[in-house]
Amino acid sequence: MTEVQLQEFKLDPDSELRFEVESKNEKVVLEIKSGYAELFGTELVKGKPYEFHTGAKVAVFTWHGCTVELRGRTEVSYVAKETPMVVYLNVHAALEQQRVAAETENTRGPVTMIVGPGDVGKSTLTKLLLNYAVRMGRRPLYVDLDVGQGQISVPGTVGALLIERPASIEEGFSQQAPLVYHFGHKSPSDNLELYNTIVSRLAEVITEKCEGNKKERSTSQRAEVRDSRIREYFYGKRTPYYPHSFDVKFTDLKIYKVVERSTSQRAEVRDSRIREYFYGKRTPYYPHSFDVKFTDLKIYKVVERSTSQRAEVRDSRIREYFYGKRTPYYPHSFDVKFTDLKIYKVGAPSLPDSCMPLGMRREDALTKLVSVWPSPALQHRLLAVSFAAGPDDDVLTSNLAGFVCVTAVDMDTQKLTILSPQPRPLPNTVLLLSELQYMDNQ
Repeated sequence: MTEVQLQEFKLDPDSELRFEVESKNEKVVLEIKSGYAELFGTELVKGKPYEFHTGAKVAVFTWHGCTVELRGRTEVSYVAKETPMVVYLNVHAALEQQRVAAETENTRGPVTMIVGPGDVGKSTLTKLLLNYAVRMGRRPLYVDLDVGQGQISVPGTVGALLIERPASIEEGFSQQAPLVYHFGHKSPSDNLELYNTIVSRLAEVITEKCEGNKKERSTSQRAEVRDSRIREYFYGKRTPYYPHSFDVKFTDLKIYKVVERSTSQRAEVRDSRIREYFYGKRTPYYPHSFDVKFTDLKIYKVVERSTSQRAEVRDSRIREYFYGKRTPYYPHSFDVKFTDLKIYKVGAPSLPDSCMPLGMRREDALTKLVSVWPSPALQHRLLAVSFAAGPDDDVLTSNLAGFVCVTAVDMDTQKLTILSPQPRPLPNTVLLLSELQYMDNQ
């Protein structure tokens, strides 16, 4: 029997344990033995084991110090003293101040867009800010425009999800009732016209929803919510509290007024913090100054994923959709006749302007619906199940009910074998062909 590798780490305040699980079919169990820690904004429960499997890249951060135990073989495991968590917390605090101001003024809260090249931590920062917002009692709206990886649904889609509770360590955010639109490619550049169309539609729906919520929830209702929370603080919610009432002399009280700092004072504090980092506070530091060539610099060290690793992540996301992650799902497999299907792909072959019909642009072909008759080329392809009943409906801007995968094509019997989260029959709606493939080997 193989002996399980056991590691214990004692983390100082404001430090981070980073580890990676790379070996195939490997499992690493993490447990907080003492202190407090969090994973991308989700608090870890002391004494509860958390499992991480092949491909996991984990960063456990602690604000106050903790002891962490790892059981299993890790490819890399080390404690980092320098982390960007203070910067991330400041971003969260700034967003929270804007939310408070928006509540006071009855306006829309902050809208944050996180952009950057691949593998720099956009998804990680997004998850962290969402978790912090939820822990403050907020209900942020998460919009995912990265069609290459797909955090809300399968790759090849854009979508939005209302976040009402922190992400589960193993399962991530709850995926109940997301708003998802079909794109069908791995990069926006594959059909930029279609990408702009569905992103614009997603923006319209979200704006309408936000405006609707603003009208439904008046200022008086907001005041009632605030009163309710104050009442719960003193008298409890489900478990009743019994507060005490007593008299206090004015002379026995010490009341302090918080002095707000000006913009210049805040700038001085920031300069002071940076100066202390290099030169110390009470204990003096003696920093070094030297020249470095541009070519010798690497500003950010990030884990860059290869093309094959990105493909594995996409396959993993699709597999999780059908079979679940830690909680297993049991999808259905059944045959469907060719004649019972309405399959379309978005985008006709591009033609020169001289060959286009009068009044039609070349870009119009990129958003045109083209009927697809089943053939062996459909095997292993994903099909998006649209809410649109037919091609005459607004198919491009109709959100999706879900996805199925074609696992086999029988040209003799004129039937497809479908892998579906739901039992037969398929909805009598439009099926949109995706260029993404999934080899079902379960």
